[in-house]
Amino acid sequence: MNLFHALLLGFIQGLTEFIPVSSTAHLLIGQTLLGLPADNAMFSFLVIVQLGTLVSLFVFYGKDLLKIVQAVLAFLLFLVRPRVPSTSLRASLTADTLLGLYILLATIPALLAGYLLKDAVEALFRQPMLQAATRLFAAAILLTLAETLSRKNRKLEAMTWLDALIIGVFQVLAVFPGASRSGTTISGGMFRGFDRPSAARFAFLMSVPVMLAAGAFEMLDVLQMPNLTDFLLPLAVGFVSAAVVGWLAIRWLIGYLSQRSLYVFAVYCTVVGIISLLAHWLGRMG
Repeated sequence: MNLFHALLLGFIQGLTEFIPVSSTAHLLIGQTLLGLPADNAMFSFLVIVQLGTLVSLFVFYGKDLLKIVQAVLAFLLFLVRPRVPSTSLRASLTADTLLGLYILLATIPALLAGYLLKDAVEALFRQPMLQAATRLFAAAILLTLAETLSRKNRKLEAMTWLDALIIGVFQVLAVFPGASRSGTTISGGMFRGFDRPSAARFAFLMSVPVMLAAGAFEMLDVLQMPNLTDFLLPLAVGFVSAAVVGWLAIRWLIGYLSQRSLYVFAVYCTVVGIISLLAHWLGRMG
């Protein structure tokens, strides 16, 4: 992998991580078109470069994330310290506290799935175009059903623990290569009746712990690579590219979803999925 490859893959990651068209599917397609090997080093690159888009989330939602973290920590302190008689558990549960607890609850299914299925997920990267096509079709179906069947009349303030848990189960799909993290979680939120901007906001916030955990876990493998020094510069280029483009993508998508539907992304996923499937078959025939 050279610096141009890293720059281009970082651009693809940043552009497609939050837009519900499957960043991993597009990275797998890009990897194939650039002639890059589907090995452990590539898998590590694709996981670590996601941390670049995590930085874009920190920048875009920095104030929200800080308030959520502070509220959750204050709640935990309330649980362990001696309580003032006049205070109650319910009074300590502010809107930010509840949102933080729901994010943590929604994170549990994906973290368990990521840990238990790590080897199986890595194996699926061996057929990138087939997996890209499969997950793009899945994304198209989910987005279409979410738009067609959901009420889209709830705000994030109305969320319950059951909403968070169900959306978290949808995030499990994003553990597999080609699945759209934003697409599956936004769809999960819309199936629970949330409007598009609310579903997207929760989807982006809840992706922070999973992306951070996946990147940190994969970093352990990266540090053991024999050619680590040669790998660092391309990784840095991809990281920065993903961070900058990711911030622009979030800003654009939030504005888009406030006025328009997800159907255009479903159509796009279907078309690219068909092209990917044809490319897989032609590759096998060749």
